[in-house]
Amino acid sequence: MIGTILRGINNIYTVSDGVDTYMCRIKGKLLSSVNDEYNPLAVGDNVEFIPSTNMEGLITERIERTNCFQRWNLKGQCNQTVVANMDLMVCVASCSSPPFRPRFIDRVIACCNQVPLLIVLNKSDLGLKDSERDRFELFEKLGFKTIKVSAKSRTGVDELIDIIKNKTVAFVGQSGVGKSTLINEILGTDQKTNGISDKYDRGRHTTNYSLLLTKDDVTIVDTPGVREIMVPHRSEVEIANSFPEFVDARDKCAFVGCTHTDEPDCEIKRLVESGDINSDRYESYLRMLDSILLQGPFWKGSSGQTSKARYKIPTKKKK
Repeated sequence: MIGTILRGINNIYTVSDGVDTYMCRIKGKLLSSVNDEYNPLAVGDNVEFIPSTNMEGLITERIERTNCFQRWNLKGQCNQTVVANMDLMVCVASCSSPPFRPRFIDRVIACCNQVPLLIVLNKSDLGLKDSERDRFELFEKLGFKTIKVSAKSRTGVDELIDIIKNKTVAFVGQSGVGKSTLINEILGTDQKTNGISDKYDRGRHTTNYSLLLTKDDVTIVDTPGVREIMVPHRSEVEIANSFPEFVDARDKCAFVGCTHTDEPDCEIKRLVESGDINSDRYESYLRMLDSILLQGPFWKGSSGQTSKARYKIPTKKKK
């Protein structure tokens, strides 16, 4: 039979064939088609399985994914797929409590593999500083869909529902941004929520595992909140491809496959110096490269260098 994974806890997967649900394990504990991943299966994966008695079964194969959202798992030292086969990823950020962190959004973008992204700014009633507002508005200028909402007052919630209606979407965000509260407002569920740490002004973890939830024509995967997110183990070029402002300009770089770091005659660095590319976005890119280079023997980039000192943020030239 063929089914979709709704939840996975301790190597036990809840699989739905569209009518019934089965509690399944992987046959033989390993899938022959899956290598070098922290978890062989994720919520949203379509699988082949053999049903047995008492609504249980054995998973024999993972059907090829159309897309996925991956991050680097520091403990396992390999990529971890959070969700797969989504129509849309929804990145939830907040204006305050916890503070607006655009570099987290930058990393979420880099974690998306062939899946479109919607950026949701929750707690919009709290407002942003001018510099933060400019940084948020830059995402839309770069081609990303954005929306401002408030789960507390329901401002923008109906518009968000219209966007995700008849789609399978996954919500991702830092702990405390109100992701589960927003999902409760959309679906009328009672997912557990938690407050903000007054000492650190950051969220406390509430959701411990990804869970697919459905009501009428809305299907949402609620993923665990995180404080930080590490970009997956990919090449420097793939990381650069997640920055739209780099893509159109890179053909003017002197070297094919330019990493926009220490190469001479780099068009990207020139645009940062002139102010045509946002310097904070560029620094965000450099920090992503650092994070994968510092993974030591697992990945060293095209040059083989691992030193943080390799990357220097260009300063704007004085006239």
